[in-house]
Amino acid sequence: MSKDSLKAHEKFGREQGINFPLLSDPEASMMKAYGAFGEKVMYGMKTTGAIRSTVVIGPDGTVVKHWPKVAKAETHPAEVLEFLKKR
Repeated sequence: MSKDSLKAHEKFGREQGINFPLLSDPEASMMKAYGAFGEKVMYGMKTTGAIRSTVVIGPDGTVVKHWPKVAKAETHPAEVLEFLKKR
């Protein structure tokens, strides 16, 4: 999910071969609810924007797992995949 438009998500999805819908939140309301948008420090300066995080939502709509602040983007996907494989 990001503040990017649906059109931008569709283009990105095509380019990356993603076979599921990407969510657009132009007002950042859902992102704020999950703690994924707000004040952060970037390059030593305070700013407001997207906070890299991951939320796994189960089929019933409940939050199964939440990583509120992803520190290592390079290794995080493997961590999420490992979690999902165990479910």
